[in-house]
Amino acid sequence: MQALGRHLLCEYHGCDRALLNDAEAIRTALVAAVTKSGATPLHEVVHAFSPHGVTGVIVIAESHFAIHTWPEYGFAAVDLFTCGTTVDPYLAFEHLKRALRAQTHSVVEIRRGLMPGSAPLPHKPG
Repeated sequence: MQALGRHLLCEYHGCDRALLNDAEAIRTALVAAVTKSGATPLHEVVHAFSPHGVTGVIVIAESHFAIHTWPEYGFAAVDLFTCGTTVDPYLAFEHLKRALRAQTHSVVEIRRGLMPGSAPLPHKPG
């Protein structure tokens, strides 16, 4: 079976709490993760919540990267969803682990859009 996409569900614990509450730092880390993975950024939205927490989404030509932070718990949840074969979401996962200064982390990969056969699957153009 081939998959149309790869979806990494990432958790980062023991992160720098001040950084998790800094919308610009989160934006910078997410943009760098996109670049390091080889993805093509299209649009970005980052929102700071009151009294704390940040959500950021970058729409990429290959799907999307999203982050949700809970500074009060030192925790961040990240989705790295990519389609095609040109992007390596694990490079983004590793970058965010360092950028967020995570003490522990985990990742689960879900193959999305499973299709029968072994022939290469065409993807949307960038």
